[in-house]
Amino acid sequence: MHKGSCLCGAVTFEVDGDLPPPDACHCTKCRRWNGHFAVGSDVPRSRLTIRGGENVTWYQSSEKVRRGFCSTCGSSLFFDPIDRVRHDWTGVSMGAFERPTGTKIAIHIFVADKGDYYEITDGLPQNPQ
Repeated sequence: MHKGSCLCGAVTFEVDGDLPPPDACHCTKCRRWNGHFAVGSDVPRSRLTIRGGENVTWYQSSEKVRRGFCSTCGSSLFFDPIDRVRHDWTGVSMGAFERPTGTKIAIHIFVADKGDYYEITDGLPQNPQ
């Protein structure tokens, strides 16, 4: 069981079982949403329990996804595909989990859009898009 929360504690969540290896997304939308690149683990919805869901505000950032954040403190928490038939998972922000998470970043994505103020030097695979 992995637990996490927003900064103020109005939203808490639990994931039953191991966390899938997260990806680090460097796209412009994720960078603007997080203030830096985003790292999230795509968790099957059946294994995710959200408490304080009334405090989650969803912003539909494209025709394909919506992003959930705490309406009290603004913490970026969830990345949720709109097409729930094809995508039965919700991305959960790794920074919101309590430690230990027991997982490591597997890949960097959208590195063609990364900020110019940092380099990716960890040796992990990098996908331009």
